[in-house]
Amino acid sequence: MENPEKIKEAAAVIAENPTGGMAFTGAGISVESGIPPFRGSDGLWSKVDPSFIEINQFLAAPEESWKKIRELFYDHWGQAKPNDAHYRVAEMVAKGYLKGIVTQNIDCLHQRAGAPEDKIYEFHGTLDALVCMKCSASYRPDRSLLDQNRPSCPKCGGLLKPDFVFFSEGIPEKAFTNSFRLAEECAWCLIIGTSGEVMPACDVPRSAKRHGAKIIEISTEQTAFTRSITDIFLCGKATEIMNALAQELKLS
Repeated sequence: MENPEKIKEAAAVIAENPTGGMAFTGAGISVESGIPPFRGSDGLWSKVDPSFIEINQFLAAPEESWKKIRELFYDHWGQAKPNDAHYRVAEMVAKGYLKGIVTQNIDCLHQRAGAPEDKIYEFHGTLDALVCMKCSASYRPDRSLLDQNRPSCPKCGGLLKPDFVFFSEGIPEKAFTNSFRLAEECAWCLIIGTSGEVMPACDVPRSAKRHGAKIIEISTEQTAFTRSITDIFLCGKATEIMNALAQELKLS
């Protein structure tokens, strides 16, 4: 894990502006909860063809796409539980350190760790809702809907789609606007577990940097952020670093 002096340095930046932070999280924060990253040599897309969540492919063959969506995202990911990193981030929100969390993840683990819904900006959407492609009605992903070969809207019979961003779709406007607003207002940005390569999400911390924020990055390896905008790089697992940071800040 990262040396104690680096942890102290990061804690000092946070303590200097104790209500001015934002968190920006990616797949790396959820790896220790058993959810694999999408990219990289061990990523999901190295094992599974991602075309089943390309929007045009989904519309053309919904039963085929839904079979994989159900298996990968709901049957497997639905069992995942928050880890210590999620809980420490939620504590930082509760203590007022973090104004909000911008997450690229769709797994809802920040919510399950206790972070309030109105402080979480899900840049790529969520698994926790199904949306009708015809009438826009929204539903919880109950098994009565998920277990249908072609999940359909109880109101109009239209095709239901998980409310996360498929390939060839745009970013939800509200999440996009709120994420960049937070980036422009924060004094420091805590990046946890992301490669810094997925556009346009990766421009959120870059926007924070352009507006004068200090960048603290937690990752098991150097990233595109490390080489360009990071001020303090904390190398290690998200749970270990966040627990050490929480101890230094005396969160508990």
